[in-house]
Amino acid sequence: MAQNRARKRRVELKCSRPPRFSGNVQMDEDTHYNKVEDVVGSHVEDAVTFWAQSISRNKDIMKISGSLSEACPHANSVFGNLDPRKIYGGLFSEDKCWYRCKVLKIISDEKCLVRYIDYGNAEILNRSDIVEIPLDLQFSSVAKKYRLWGLQIPSGQELTQFDQGRTFLGSLIFEKEIKMRIKATYQDGTVIAQAEYGSVDIGEEVAKKGFAEKCKLTSITNTCEEKKSNTGQLVLRNLKNPIPSWGHRSNQSNFSGPKEHLNGRLTLNLKNENDAGNHVTFPKESLAVGDFNLGSNVSLAKIKQDQKLIEENEKLKTEMEVLLENYNALESKVEQTAQELQQEKATTMDLTKHLESTLKTCVGTRMKNLATKVEILKETRYVSINLHFGNDLSDAIQVLDEECFITPASLNELERIWTEYNLAQEKIQTCQNVNEGTILIAKRNELQQELKLAVEVFILEVDELPLNKRLKTLQDLSASLKAVYGQAKEGTNSEEILKKFYDWKCGKREEFTSVRSETDVSLQHLVAWFQNTLKAFDLSVEESLTSEDTIGNIDEILEKTESNICKELEISMVEQGDADKEIVLNTYNQVLQKIHSEEKLIAMVQSKYKDSIEFKKIIECLDKSPNVDHLLSIKKTLKSLKAQLRWKLVEKNNLEESDEYDGSQIEKIKQDITQLRSSVFQEVYHEREEYEKLNSLVHKWFPELPLLYPEIGLPNYMNSGGLLTMSLERDLLDAEPMKELSSKRPLVCSEVNGQLILLKGYSVDVDTEARVIQRAAIYHRAWREAKEESGLLPLIFLFLCKSDPMAYLMVPYYPRANLSAIQTSVPLTSEEALKVMKGVAQGLHTLHKADIIHGSLHQNNVFALNREQGIVGDFDFTKSVSQRASVNMMVGDLSLIPPELKMGKPASPSSDLYAYGCLLLWLSVQSQEFEKNEDGIPKVDQFHLDDNVKSLLCSLIYCRSSITAEQVLNSECFLQPKGKSTPNSEKDTEYTQYKEEEELKMENLDKYKKNAKNSEANFE
Repeated sequence: MAQNRARKRRVELKCSRPPRFSGNVQMDEDTHYNKVEDVVGSHVEDAVTFWAQSISRNKDIMKISGSLSEACPHANSVFGNLDPRKIYGGLFSEDKCWYRCKVLKIISDEKCLVRYIDYGNAEILNRSDIVEIPLDLQFSSVAKKYRLWGLQIPSGQELTQFDQGRTFLGSLIFEKEIKMRIKATYQDGTVIAQAEYGSVDIGEEVAKKGFAEKCKLTSITNTCEEKKSNTGQLVLRNLKNPIPSWGHRSNQSNFSGPKEHLNGRLTLNLKNENDAGNHVTFPKESLAVGDFNLGSNVSLAKIKQDQKLIEENEKLKTEMEVLLENYNALESKVEQTAQELQQEKATTMDLTKHLESTLKTCVGTRMKNLATKVEILKETRYVSINLHFGNDLSDAIQVLDEECFITPASLNELERIWTEYNLAQEKIQTCQNVNEGTILIAKRNELQQELKLAVEVFILEVDELPLNKRLKTLQDLSASLKAVYGQAKEGTNSEEILKKFYDWKCGKREEFTSVRSETDVSLQHLVAWFQNTLKAFDLSVEESLTSEDTIGNIDEILEKTESNICKELEISMVEQGDADKEIVLNTYNQVLQKIHSEEKLIAMVQSKYKDSIEFKKIIECLDKSPNVDHLLSIKKTLKSLKAQLRWKLVEKNNLEESDEYDGSQIEKIKQDITQLRSSVFQEVYHEREEYEKLNSLVHKWFPELPLLYPEIGLPNYMNSGGLLTMSLERDLLDAEPMKELSSKRPLVCSEVNGQLILLKGYSVDVDTEARVIQRAAIYHRAWREAKEESGLLPLIFLFLCKSDPMAYLMVPYYPRANLSAIQTSVPLTSEEALKVMKGVAQGLHTLHKADIIHGSLHQNNVFALNREQGIVGDFDFTKSVSQRASVNMMVGDLSLIPPELKMGKPASPSSDLYAYGCLLLWLSVQSQEFEKNEDGIPKVDQFHLDDNVKSLLCSLIYCRSSITAEQVLNSECFLQPKGKSTPNSEKDTEYTQYKEEEELKMENLDKYKKNAKNSEANFE
C-alpha cells in the first residue's frame, strides 16, 4: 500500500511540476503534511515568523555547546572571503559563549552579519569573534524557521504595532513547548505550520490581537501589480490543506478559482528571508503551466470532470493517509505492549527469586527489625515527648501558678505614706519662709514617724519572703525555655492562649495515650506468645501441647505490633505542623511575659526594700534634723589658718623690707607659710567633703537644711555642682603671673599639694557672675560623670574675689602640652595623633551628651598629655556659645569656623566637629599647604592619607550633619588594631633632648626667681 502511494505521488509530482523560474523557492514534497513536531521557541522575527528547536535534539545542543567550548577558544579567526554556505563558530556578545553561525552579509572589512543557526537570532560580529570549526560540527542546524499557517503581516503596518506583534508572539512561544502541525515547507527551509500551545491555537490568538491578518487571494492581476518587486517564488504542490477554522469563509472561494484554471497548481511569490513576514501573492506570469494555459480551448465539461477526479483522488489520498497513520499507531502500540509485557515478566521472575531467597531468613530478619524499632522507641518515649506536647511549658505554667509571688500586703500602705512624705519634702524644698518651713517640717516629721512604722512592717514582711530564691527560680526557668524556643516575641497577654494550649495538649495527650496503650498491649501479647512457645519446645515439660495452641496467629501478632510501634514512633519523631508550632510559640511568649512580669514585681519590691533599709538607718542615726556643727568647725579652723597665713605673709614682707635682713628667719617664715597654705587647702577639701554629705542629705531626706542654716551657703555649693568655694582667696596663693598667656585675661601659675595649677581671672558683674557659675557648673557636672574618662580638662575650684569684681577658676596646668606647642617643637607621629584625637573626640562626646557646645576648639585649647592622652580644654565661661564661636581661630592658613557660621547660622555640635576635623587634618598633613574651595573648606583628596582617616575627614568636613561625636569615637581609624610601631630613634632622641631642655629651663627659672628676690632684699 505504501509503495503504491509513493508511486502515485511521483506520477502526480511529475505531471503537476510547474515551470522553474530563476530565484523561485518551491515547496518540498508533502510527505510530512500534518506531521506533528514538539518544539521549543527560541527566536521571534515578526508576528508570524519565528525559530524553534525540536525537543528531540536537546542532547545535540548540549553536545554542540561542549564541543564548541573546547574547540573555538583555540581556533583561528577567519580571514579572506567568507563562504555563506559554511558554518563557523561565533562568540555571542551577551554571554561570551560560542555558537554555530553562518554569514548572512559582509558589512565591512571588520564586521559581518551572522545568524546563529541553532537558535535563529542574528547579530553583527567582528571578524576576530568568528572562527573556523571542525568538520564534525559542519551539519544541519538544530533550529528551524517556522511561519504561522494562513497568516500574513498587514500591509502598511506601523513600526510600533510590528514590535508589539513580535513581543506578543514571543510571549506565546519563547522557551515554551509547542506542537507544530506541518502544512508545507519552503525550499529555503521555512516550515509552514499550525502552532498550538496546549489547547491554544497560537495563530488564532495573533490574529485576534490584530497583529496579523488572514491570507487574502484577490484578483491575480491586482496582486501582480502590487507585488512586482517581490523576488522569491513559492510553488504550492497541493491546495488540499483546509483553511483554518478561524479564517474568513469568503477566502475559500478565492483559493478554488485559480485552482480550477491551474489544475491545482499555483505559484506564490515570497519575499526573501529579511521580508519573511509579508503576505503571499499570485503573480500573473506564474499562471503558465506546462501545456495547459488560459488560451486552451478545452471544454468546460472536461475541466469540471478533471476537477472532480482530482478532488476524489485527494479525498482517497487523505483517507489512505489516515488509515496508514492508524495502522502505524496500532503497530507501535503492539510493540510497546510486547516490550512492557517482557519487562513485567522479567520483574516477576526477579521478584520470585528474591522471595525464594528471603523466605529462608524471613523470621530472623523480621524479628531483628522489630527489636531495632523497640530500641528506638525506648529512647524516644521519654525524650521527645516533652517537646512535642509542651510538657516543659506545662511545668513552667505550674511553677508560675503554684509558687507565684504575691505583692506584700504592706506595700500599698507603704507606697501611700511614702508618696505623702515625698510631697511634704518637695514643699519644704520650695519654701522660702522660716516660719512656714517650721510648720511644714513638723507635718513632715509626723509623716516620717508613720513612714517609719510602715517601713518596719514592710521590712519584716519582706524578710519572710524567699525573694532571692524565687528570682533565681524564674531566671533559671527563663534561661531553660529560651535555650529550647529561642528569643520570645512581644504579644498581648491573654488567658485564651493558655486555654487553647491546654485544649491542644489534652487532645494530643489523649491521642498519644491511646497509641501508647495499643503499643503496650501488642507487646504484651508478643511476650505472652514467646512464653507459650517456650513450653512447646521444652522437652522436659510433660504436658502435651498442640501446634495450634502454641503457635497460633503469630503473623497477626507481629503485624499488629510492628504497626503500633511505627505509629507511636511517627507521632514521637515527626516534626510539628505549623498550627502546632504556632500554639506552642504563643504559649511560650505568654509564659515568658508572666516570668518577666513577676521578675519586675520582685525587682520593685527589692528596690523599695533597699530604700526602706536606708531610710530606717538614717532615721535611727538622726532622730532630729542633722546639725552643721562639723562644717562650722571646719570653717572656723579655716578662718584661723587664713588669719595666721596673712600674718605670716605680712611678717615676711616686713622682714624683707627691714634694714636688718635675717635670711634664716625669713627662710623659717617661708616654711611656715608653705605649711599654712597646705593646711588651708586640706581644710578646703575637708569642707568640700562635708558640703557633699549635706548636699546628699538635702536631696534625699532633709531638704530643710538650706532654710534652717542659711549661713553655711549650701545653695551656692549646690547650684555650682560642688565647684564654688567661699574659703579661697587670691592673695593666699603663691602665684606667679603668666605674662605669655595673659593676652585675654589675668593668668597666674601656682602649686597646690605638689600639682601645678593655673588661675584664670574673669572680670564679672552681678549678672555675669551668675552666668559664669551656671556655665562652669554644667561643665563640671559633665566632667564628674566620667572624670578621667571624660576627655575634658577638670575644674578644681571656682571662687570669687572679695575686694575686686573678679571670679577665679582653678584648673590643672600642663606646661607646653597644647597641640600648638607640641607641633612647633616635636610634632606628633600619625599614631600619636590618632591616640590624642580619640581622646578629644571623647571630650566632645561628653560635652554634646550634656547639651554643651564648646564653640572654641582650637590648637591652643587641646592638650596631649604624655603625647598620647588627648583632652579638651575649658572655654571662656563669661561668653555665650555664639560669642565664643564668633572668634575666628586659624590653624596654619585654615579657618576653624565652618561655612554655616560665617553665613550667620548658630553654633551647633556640627560646628565643633568641623573644627575637630580641621585639627585632625592639620595633624595628619603637618606642614603641607592646604588647597581650599571658594567657601574656605579644605580639599582632603589632595593628600595621601590612610583610607579610614580620609573617610572620617570627609565625613567631618563635608557631611557633618549626618555624623555625631559618638560615631567619630567609634570610627574605624580609632578602632582598628595598630601594630607595634617601629621605634624612631631619631625622633625619640629629639623628644628626650627637648624634654631635658624644658626641665633645665624650669630649674633655671626657679633659680632666677630666688636670686631676684634675694638681690631685692639685699638691696633694700
